[in-house]
Amino acid sequence: MPTRLIDLGARPLLDIASYARRGPVRRDHLSHDETELIERTVRRTPEVMVKVLSRGGQDLKAIGRHLGYLNRGGEVDIETDDGQRLSGKGVENELLEDWDLDLEEHRRKVDLESWSTRSPPKLAHKLMFSMPAGTPRDKVLAAVKNFAREEFALKHRYAMVLHTDEPHPHVHMIVKAMSEQGVRLNIRKATLREWRQEFARHLRALGVAANATDRGVRGENRSPKRDGIYRAELRGESRHTRTRAEAVAAELLKGDLRIETGKARLLETRRAVERGWWAVSDILVADGRPELAAQVRGFSAHMPPPRTGRELIAEALRHTREVRTRDDPAVR
Repeated sequence: MPTRLIDLGARPLLDIASYARRGPVRRDHLSHDETELIERTVRRTPEVMVKVLSRGGQDLKAIGRHLGYLNRGGEVDIETDDGQRLSGKGVENELLEDWDLDLEEHRRKVDLESWSTRSPPKLAHKLMFSMPAGTPRDKVLAAVKNFAREEFALKHRYAMVLHTDEPHPHVHMIVKAMSEQGVRLNIRKATLREWRQEFARHLRALGVAANATDRGVRGENRSPKRDGIYRAELRGESRHTRTRAEAVAAELLKGDLRIETGKARLLETRRAVERGWWAVSDILVADGRPELAAQVRGFSAHMPPPRTGRELIAEALRHTREVRTRDDPAVR
């Protein structure tokens, strides 16, 4: 069965490190789109988030439970690709039947030989589109609808739900993995990069300030978390995060915080990013944009120092203790 690989290449739109390379590949000019992206980035325009959710199984019952979770047991409408709004408890069963996912699951069981040595192919992809708190929820939903229409219409069936029970408005979407033409959708890192850029573009078209750049370009080094951990952290209930924090706290008490093996690579990446921003500043000066060049230099100079996950936890613990000590001198 044919597979649809959405892969636009490994390089992001704003590949800062490439600007600092010497030789024939060195850049000496910025396109209009690149300049606009740089302006948004140095002005710290809110960044969009697009996640592939990994929790839950991939059989028919698991997908039904996920849809039941999305519509809060019938309290929230599910909007489909053909413009319908499904409301009420149990409507997820109608959707599964309409998408013929029972036939897809049957094919998976029959075709055991082709995937006996690896995980079975997904029946559907679970996505989440999110913006920071304060973003108009109706425009987030409209941007996701426009994105889905351009990306999946007449190919992959999809449905979505807007959730507003958390400070940051977000839209959950479920996309049928097999298209109407029999082509399977596989999601790569480059796919997510392109989807973030498109989601941000649709938001800007609706008048919402939105950007989509890689973390390293912004001087951030937080590694992405699995969905279960991320959502538990939002609720303050993550056992994973609590266990890590307790381990770091124990090391701090001994005065011996263990440095993670990825620290050297983190520093190397930061040096490459800084060289890239300096080169961008030089190009902007040559292009007659000295004010933006100055903003770029300021942005680069004020990027937070590169820290590993354990170092970030240690910093948060130290800050918490300083606050407690300031508010209550008895705490030592």
